[in-house]
Amino acid sequence: METNEILVSNEGAVRTVTLNRPAALNAFTTPMMTALRAALDEAAADKSVRCVVLTGSGRGFCAGQDLSDPAISPSLDPNDPPKDIGKLIDDYYLPLALTVRNMPIPVVAAVNGVAAGAGANLALGCDLVLAGASASFIQAFSKIGLIPDCGGTWLLPRLVGRARALELALLGDKLPAVQAQQMGMIYRCVPDEELAAAAQALAQKLAAMPVRALAQTRRAIDEASLLDFEDALKMESVLQSQQGSAHDYLEGAAAFLQKRKPTFTDR
Repeated sequence: METNEILVSNEGAVRTVTLNRPAALNAFTTPMMTALRAALDEAAADKSVRCVVLTGSGRGFCAGQDLSDPAISPSLDPNDPPKDIGKLIDDYYLPLALTVRNMPIPVVAAVNGVAAGAGANLALGCDLVLAGASASFIQAFSKIGLIPDCGGTWLLPRLVGRARALELALLGDKLPAVQAQQMGMIYRCVPDEELAAAAQALAQKLAAMPVRALAQTRRAIDEASLLDFEDALKMESVLQSQQGSAHDYLEGAAAFLQKRKPTFTDR
C-alpha cells in the first residue's frame, strides 16, 4: 500500500512504514496521522507481519506537528477564537500513541535526522529506537508555549528520570543521538549509512522470536511501573499463565530440550 504521505513495504515478516513528507521534514498533518494509524492497524491485523519498522523519508524522521495544518494553525486575526489543541490531541495524537503502544507485535523506530516534538515522542513510544549518528531529539514544545504531548510527559521521566526529563522539556535543546544512547533514552546509535540495514536486521531478529510474548513483556513492564511490587508479581503470574499455555512456549521448551532451533508462530 502506498499513499502520498505514508509508504509501506514488506521484507519477509517485517513491514516498514515510512513517513513521507520529506520537504516538510515529515511534519504531521491530520490526514497524515490518519493514514499512519491506518497503516499500523493494517500491520496489526495482518498475521504475516511480525514486526514493524517506523522511519522517515529524506533527511528527517519527523519534525512534529505541522503548524500550518488548519487543525492547529492560529489565526492572525485577534478576534478569532483560538484553536482547541486539546481536541487535536484527543482526535489524533492520543489514538496514534496508543496504537503504537498497543501493537500486538514489536515496533522498531529508525530515526534518521531530526525527531522533534510529537515526532520525537512517537519514536520514543516504540519498543526499540535506533538512530543515525547525525540524528537528534528535540522537545520543542516549550519554544511555542506548549507542553510535551504524544506521550512525552509519561515517557521522558521513565526513560531518563525526572531531572533529565525536565531539562529536555523545559529547555527544548537539541539532544544528539549519541547522548540519547548514553543516557539510556534510546536503544542504540549507529552510523547514518548503517541505519536502514541495522533497523531491518533488528526487526528480522524480533520477527523470528515469540512476538506475542514480546508484546506481553512490553505490557508487563509498562503496567508494573504503576504497581507496587506485590501487585506486579501477581500480574506476572496472570500473564505467565496465559503464555505458558500458548504454542510458542511449548515449542520453545521442546526445542530447548531437543537441542534444535524453535519455530515460533503465535501472534
